[in-house]
Amino acid sequence: MKSQDRIKQLLDFRDKARKGGGEKRIQDQHSKGKLTARERITMLLDEGSFEEYDMFVTHRTEDFGLADKKYLSDGVITGHGTIDGRVVYVFAQDFTVFGGSLSETFAQKICKIMDQAMQVGAPVIGINDSGGARIQEGVRSLAGYAEIFERNILASGVIPQISAIFGPCAGGAVYSPALTDFIVMSRKSSYMFVTGPKVAKTVTGEDISIDDLGGADVHASKSGVAHFTVDAEQEGLDLIRKLLSFVPQNNLEEPPQTNCDDPIDRLEDDLNDIIPESPNQPYDVKDVIICVVDYHEFVEVHEAYAKNIVVGFAKFDGMPVGIVANQPAHLAGVLDIEASRKAARFIRFCDAFNIPIVTFVDVPGFMPGSKQEYGGIIIHGAKLMFAYGEANVPKVTITLRKSYGGAHCVMSSKQLRGDLNYAWPTAEIAVMGPHGAIEILDGKAISEIEDPVERQEFVSKKEEEYKTKFANPYEAAKYGYIDDVIEPRNTRFRIIRALRTLMTKKDPGPMKKHGNIPL
Repeated sequence: MKSQDRIKQLLDFRDKARKGGGEKRIQDQHSKGKLTARERITMLLDEGSFEEYDMFVTHRTEDFGLADKKYLSDGVITGHGTIDGRVVYVFAQDFTVFGGSLSETFAQKICKIMDQAMQVGAPVIGINDSGGARIQEGVRSLAGYAEIFERNILASGVIPQISAIFGPCAGGAVYSPALTDFIVMSRKSSYMFVTGPKVAKTVTGEDISIDDLGGADVHASKSGVAHFTVDAEQEGLDLIRKLLSFVPQNNLEEPPQTNCDDPIDRLEDDLNDIIPESPNQPYDVKDVIICVVDYHEFVEVHEAYAKNIVVGFAKFDGMPVGIVANQPAHLAGVLDIEASRKAARFIRFCDAFNIPIVTFVDVPGFMPGSKQEYGGIIIHGAKLMFAYGEANVPKVTITLRKSYGGAHCVMSSKQLRGDLNYAWPTAEIAVMGPHGAIEILDGKAISEIEDPVERQEFVSKKEEEYKTKFANPYEAAKYGYIDDVIEPRNTRFRIIRALRTLMTKKDPGPMKKHGNIPL
């Protein structure tokens, strides 16, 4: 065969591979409002940067009539490219080929790029759109899943891993995204579940739709499986690019810093009056966050889940940080099972990838009641405590208002190796709120006062005495548990100066294989 013929054969093979399962199946994909695997990669990466691997791979199965049904690339597109000039590895499942079902060779392609990503030290992005395991391959497809899972586990905390769910993701397929750092789901076309509606109906008698069982909104608000939901795939791909702007390439690098012309000493006078006079009146802590971060830009993570705590990414003077904040506008900012899990997971991600943590505290305590106790609030609250205490990245804490009891200890207190702990003058740091404290301390005296008016006057007097003595930041500052009481409008400047000071922090902790976080 002449060299020109060989080149033509190569180009023909490439053209055939790029058509996936064929024009009809591509049209079917588009008719569902979904992009193809290659279109998704093109939109995600910098223009012209994609280098594809294993375009000519095909499956090896001869049974069940598959000997005559072979497609180049075998249902998954893999390779590397760049996002904002930084190298990333990517795989995108191709629903036009066998419904994106996973075969032995399909898995090997994914494992190859994950292995190389670990060696190079670059993030991995997986775009999921698959009908699950390729049944015709039996145990080989299951082994393929397990090979991927093991690599997800080994890569965890070493390189960032992000999953986009833009179609079906069911059965064993769900566990690879679950092992990654962030999951983005599209509302119109994606779902995730271990067992589907038909199995649920057969086994439990429950009659439920696909969306109600595993749709994007369900996983964003109820299960917490999804960190982000988007209406369109392009929005999800743009979000992934944005996320990567806050994280380093790997655990040995620092987060990417950018130039910032937002003044570090920008004063926010509104903060001096943002805390309501009444201790029971809510306010939105996101108003505080947005005031102090660079360009008022905050990327919230898990926005629809456990709304009583807020987590997300922002920058201070171009430095990426992770932000954790109690939310008084929802359940008074109380810590419960879901909030503890949500914050603990986010803190551990930031710590793994050298991202400083800024914490805004306004927490009345842990959620009381049998539902929380039976659900294991002790263990889940301990996860949050473990995460903060384990983290050795720079930690800056600002107490805005309430910080009571065990919740005070948990929220990046000085005793959990908080590096710099500041408080606003409105801070109340104590074992419990004035009302509850007086009921315990002076309960007998209160019960002996028969006249209701006199009783109320006595209670009010005692509460005021308690506030003066304990419910203020100066008692904690007296013992060095608060490093300084700051004027709210200066918060941005104080955080930035703290972060600059802590840039060279080294605190490796004791030598050990790993801790035993209370799971």
